[in-house]
Amino acid sequence: MKPANRFMNIALEEARAAALRGEVPVGAVVARGEAVLARAGNRTRERQDVTAHAEIEAIRAASLLIGSERLVDADLYVTLEPCAMCATAISFARIRRLYYGAGDPKGGAVENGVRFYASPSCHHAPDVYSGLSELEAGGILKEFFRDRRD
Repeated sequence: MKPANRFMNIALEEARAAALRGEVPVGAVVARGEAVLARAGNRTRERQDVTAHAEIEAIRAASLLIGSERLVDADLYVTLEPCAMCATAISFARIRRLYYGAGDPKGGAVENGVRFYASPSCHHAPDVYSGLSELEAGGILKEFFRDRRD
């Protein structure tokens, strides 16, 4: 299995775990080379913290692990297109590459919405690869919200 697929599969596991906790099912993995530095799912409800998105949680954990706020040689895998807050954190952490699954026309800020990395106020833009495991990532979200409506 290609590393990108392996890391996205871990992010999908984190998304499913978040759903089981009643969180919006988004998962993220910070990887460097073949190693997983950190993995996380959304925990906004559990922590009553609007900043506890999967991406932020994974970036925090990876930064603590390596002892630096800069994750220059690291890649981030996330199941949903990052919002403006997370896109900014990814930029500030100097993440090298961003891989994400499902696009988010309503709340995304990478290829939708504000398109933060194309903004002149963005100091660092990662290489972006979208659509990785898109159907599975989107399916987890659709199932979660369908179950909430029923």
